[in-house]
Amino acid sequence: MEISPFLTPIRTKFEANKIIGMNFFTNNTSIKLMLFVYTFLIFADCTYSQKLKQPNILLIMLDDVSPEQFSCYGVDGWGNTPNVDKLASNGVMFKTCYASAMCAPSRVEIMTGEYGVSTGVLQNGIWIGDSRDNVYKNHQAFGKLLKDAGYATAIAGKWHAGNSKPYDEEVGFDEYCLWEGLKEIKDLPGSPKFKGQLEDEKTTSRYWHPGIIKNHKLLETKPNDYGPDIFADFIMDFMERKTKEGKPFLAYWPSVAPHGTRTGAPTTPHRGEVGDLGPAKNSEDGRLRFIALNEYIDFLMGKVMTKIKDLGIEKNTIVIFTSDNGTAVTAKTRGVERGSHVVNIISGGGIKQRGATDELTDFSDIAPTLVDLAGAKLSKGKKFDGKSLVPFLFGETDAHREWIHGYISTSQLIRTKDYMLEVVNPLLGMPKGRFYYTGDNRNQRGYEFVNDNPKHAKERKKFDEILKNLPALTIDHPFWKTKKGKKFYKQYTKPKTVEKHLYNHKDYKFYDEGLKGK
Repeated sequence: MEISPFLTPIRTKFEANKIIGMNFFTNNTSIKLMLFVYTFLIFADCTYSQKLKQPNILLIMLDDVSPEQFSCYGVDGWGNTPNVDKLASNGVMFKTCYASAMCAPSRVEIMTGEYGVSTGVLQNGIWIGDSRDNVYKNHQAFGKLLKDAGYATAIAGKWHAGNSKPYDEEVGFDEYCLWEGLKEIKDLPGSPKFKGQLEDEKTTSRYWHPGIIKNHKLLETKPNDYGPDIFADFIMDFMERKTKEGKPFLAYWPSVAPHGTRTGAPTTPHRGEVGDLGPAKNSEDGRLRFIALNEYIDFLMGKVMTKIKDLGIEKNTIVIFTSDNGTAVTAKTRGVERGSHVVNIISGGGIKQRGATDELTDFSDIAPTLVDLAGAKLSKGKKFDGKSLVPFLFGETDAHREWIHGYISTSQLIRTKDYMLEVVNPLLGMPKGRFYYTGDNRNQRGYEFVNDNPKHAKERKKFDEILKNLPALTIDHPFWKTKKGKKFYKQYTKPKTVEKHLYNHKDYKFYDEGLKGK
């Protein structure tokens, strides 16, 4: 893979030396001064560009949160996120980015740059073939690719992306600090006993008095310790150490927040009582707790961004801020656009300041972007489904791609700038899905239902051609004959589950969802 011209030095030392040499052939003081200044600027640019050949990378992925929870996305009533807003205004904020509508397939897609149809990971309960055990042996993880390119690599937060461990060779992380369960703690050397808080009989807390393993050792936490604080501190310590060592770093922060606990929404150090893991007192308290969690994430983002500035690496660090899927209950696991629609903000050294953009991107683009930034290489015969964002981010082009893809279980979604196709799901009786003309509209507002409208038939045909290369899981697939497949199918085809999957939550019905998709 070639690196974008915007990440290569704009002047060579040889060219600079030729300019310096010109000083010996003139006695004009003003010209000498001009050439001196010009030469200084050349070397400054050269140094800066050299740094950008392998910039530091901080990738933050939140857990279960839709874009409207961040004030930069322009929806009122969901709190204040000034640090995320600043990141968006200083870089690029994609109005429309698709992931999968559930954590496991999204986490695998972001790691591999490949869709579920390629990896076999389509839902937390759908891992085709040997994908749960071997997805990073069969497909390349960005951690391994960047490590092989000379990066120091670390991960903090929540993994939940297959049976491979982040520190396994095929995944590629040098260091880790992760929320883990009782089984993982018991499997540590010496089988230490967890003395912290539990969310249920099998699940350690991810928030107050959490269960965290750091580099193969159980972290001794106290009742007033808060998981998100610990993960942020780990990330900042890692960045500082690698900066002092002069080594480029990849810090991957798949946050545990703002996902709820097994009993509901927890409190934060800024709101509520220490140790409260939920449930909320009532629906309004639950809403306020969720807002408080997102505002606390923003607070931690401010700390981390200040750390980057204090380390003097602002101009050589790329920050990517995203989420694995839409908000739980109202979006997560649904085959509609809101299930797969996630926040995506990219900012940092050298990135063109665009603010909000209508250009499209999805999770398959992140791994090729990281590989491009790092100057890493895919193994022979390997490929990405996505496309590097580097040319768009650095201003080489003002366009990125024509369509993006979302998916969950047996549902498929395709989006272009003007059209959106959702819940294409033959197994659940929606072989045509629902087709919409969106025009310039985003965030599920102003969509026109055009399934059987001949005026839009030509565009619909284009979507059908795209889907030929992204086949959904059909009823005749061998997976449904397995024990896990039979169990999943039984639950998946229950009327209430089908209704939830095919339609928006009652509070988010902003466009026509007639049964004409059958």
